[in-house]
Amino acid sequence: MTNPTNGQSRYVLQRIAHRVMRERGLEPDFSPAALVELNAIHGPAERPATARDLRSLLWCSIDNDDSLDLDQLSVGEARPDGSVRLMVAVADVASLVKPGSAIDAHARENTTSVYTAGQIFPMLPEKLSTNLTSLNFAADRLAIVVDMTFTADGALGHSDVYEAQVRNHAKLAYNSVAAWLEGTGPQPSPIGAVAGLADNLRLQHRMAQVLREKRHMRGALSLQTLEARPVYVGDILQDLRADESNVAKNLIEELMVAANGVVARFLTAKKSPSVRRVVRTPTHWDRIVELAAARNFVLPKAPDNVALEKFLLAARVADPAYFPDLSLSVIKLLGKGEYVVEFPGGSVPGHFGLAVRDYAHSTAPNRRFPDLLGQRLVKAALAGRPVPYSNDELTALAQHCTDQEDAAKKVERQVVKSAAAMLLSTRIGASFEATITGASDKGTFARLAQPPVEGKLVEGFAGRKVGDRLTVQLVYTDVERGYIDFKALK
Repeated sequence: MTNPTNGQSRYVLQRIAHRVMRERGLEPDFSPAALVELNAIHGPAERPATARDLRSLLWCSIDNDDSLDLDQLSVGEARPDGSVRLMVAVADVASLVKPGSAIDAHARENTTSVYTAGQIFPMLPEKLSTNLTSLNFAADRLAIVVDMTFTADGALGHSDVYEAQVRNHAKLAYNSVAAWLEGTGPQPSPIGAVAGLADNLRLQHRMAQVLREKRHMRGALSLQTLEARPVYVGDILQDLRADESNVAKNLIEELMVAANGVVARFLTAKKSPSVRRVVRTPTHWDRIVELAAARNFVLPKAPDNVALEKFLLAARVADPAYFPDLSLSVIKLLGKGEYVVEFPGGSVPGHFGLAVRDYAHSTAPNRRFPDLLGQRLVKAALAGRPVPYSNDELTALAQHCTDQEDAAKKVERQVVKSAAAMLLSTRIGASFEATITGASDKGTFARLAQPPVEGKLVEGFAGRKVGDRLTVQLVYTDVERGYIDFKALK
């Protein structure tokens, strides 16, 4: 789907993104003081004497095709007893971004990088996040390494957390790695350029599948959402395409879930607080039960993630085309994730959707402030230093991170809607197949299959329920406000 009428679409969406950032309480630009500090940083963090030298290991990164802020590397090692050692290296951001600095103040205010269809607003200046604190190809970088050994059936044995210097031997992308692992595409050339890397990645993939199966047996939820990513040709927005999951993304997800659990337990063992990401037991479970009942599936009256996972798997098989919309409905009913602090001796809730008890965000310190907070706590624990924040300050920061992440997601959704309105603006009167994804006092909303975006049903919404399919006609768009309005045809 193209938009031939607007050659300035990128710039229009950039302007909208800046405006929406400010409306949502986020700062799109770095302060003059932060830029002065940035100019005084001339190189990456130097390796302290206590850090190990692990540059010779077959580290590689797997991320989005266009990602430049590389937060983690991974490597695997098969052991003689059949166990597998998996290591995750996380970029050491804390060595260059100091608490109380102007750069830190910006990161602390926004708390996250914001990825809009018009522009990326990085949490840290690009000189850091895509260079000096990024685990770039062929660059020596300081990292926090999470070192884990698993039995052949996925049970965690030994684990450790320490500082090391690492080197990225191959910068890889999700889609091409996934196609290669699944046998539907060629081996990416960077893999063939490094002796032994192909076998290493297959080992990581095999172990990640074991970990994933084990987690889903505990009730981790198989949810699939369609995140719309912009496609530009030059500065002209050509399309919005669904960013779907694949085996390479699953590989990295499993390594990150495992590493975040190890970091959480490491901090607990050191009697340090930790910033956890939690999704509480859903309060709208009764509505999830109704959603399942409408598809002839009986869920227990009390929240049960194992039973919910069985329903999701059955629903995916029964109707794969509708499954992303069902997933979105379930996600909304599960409730929002939030950041909370677990203090020594405390016990905060786990993550209902991931089916894990210990989940400390720690693997993306270039992109998320809670992860940078966690890294500072880890480095203090490793060095035997006091916790660098008071309890009250950590509690307030966790709440602030929750609020700002919610704001960032609203910014991203609103700019995607502006992009979709731009693409659809020449198609007023056209008909589309859609699915109802929301029905409340705020209105009734329907999602199109392509582009994968929601609009408001302004006519013919009476009696419509989440999950209903219908044909809609586009009646109105407003690019500035991101409005897309439909009326129901049948």
